Amino acid sequence: MNIRSLTRGDGVVIGAAVLLFIASFLNFYDATGYSNGVKAWDLLGVVMSVHLAGVIAAALIVTARALPQPRKFAGLDLGQFGTALAIFAAWTSLWYLLGDGKAGAGQILGFFGAAALAAAAVASPLLPPLKVALIGAPKPAAPQPYGGQPGAPQGYGYPGSAQPYGTQGQAQPFGQQQPAAGQQQPFGGAQPAQQRPTSGEAAPAAAQASPSAQASPSAPAGDFAPFWFAVPVTRPLFGEDGSPSPIAELAPGTWYLAVEQRGPGLVAQTQDGRRGVLQDTSGIQRG
Repeated sequence: MNIRSLTRGDGVVIGAAVLLFIASFLNFYDATGYSNGVKAWDLLGVVMSVHLAGVIAAALIVTARALPQPRKFAGLDLGQFGTALAIFAAWTSLWYLLGDGKAGAGQILGFFGAAALAAAAVASPLLPPLKVALIGAPKPAAPQPYGGQPGAPQGYGYPGSAQPYGTQGQAQPFGQQQPAAGQQQPFGGAQPAQQRPTSGEAAPAAAQASPSAQASPSAPAGDFAPFWFAVPVTRPLFGEDGSPSPIAELAPGTWYLAVEQRGPGLVAQTQDGRRGVLQDTSGIQRG
């Protein structure tokens, strides 16, 4: 379960469920003749159809949001089943409030809790302010370059380590070494150990060009630096082969690594190593 995928709407649902639970211990009726009043726990039909139904509905909605894959119950998604149960609890509480003339504090507070629960369950998938992540994504201590491991002294892009494709300097012919630091080249840039090839040796020398320059395609023109990002809402991640069905979902509150620019989208890598294309990059938060 990914708790960071919960939204503000889920926070309202949790708060309304807590309000319902508290209301069950307050006086449901202000009945005369009872020293402590009548609470919802004294009325089995009330506590089951309003208070416990609302708490169970909130648990189903929050669980459905936190699960990586949707689960179904009686042909309905857990979130849809929880929304229907929340509407039922609010509807029942409304008629208890309208039908009785001696409503206590528990009955009034329970109605407001059930109404807020049902409203949040219905409006959360529709209103953008309620889709914002409840817990913000923590910023990484230091964004690692692509391939770098947290805690490792060196990684791709660090001095003395293997460099990723496209970040090396110019390819040197075989046998030629870079001059040491502080060493000056002779006038004209000629190497002392090298001799100019004759005309008969020009063709073999040209054939012995750098293997990396022949085997590797040219580096892309635009410079792209990998970076960490988080999505504001749940976004699908499609395969790099262009298949229409998503291979994973990017959840809010989790950092992902963008490794390549693919047109208007990004090639992203999940925490389990899967790579795919994020087509909708609007509103992403860069780390």
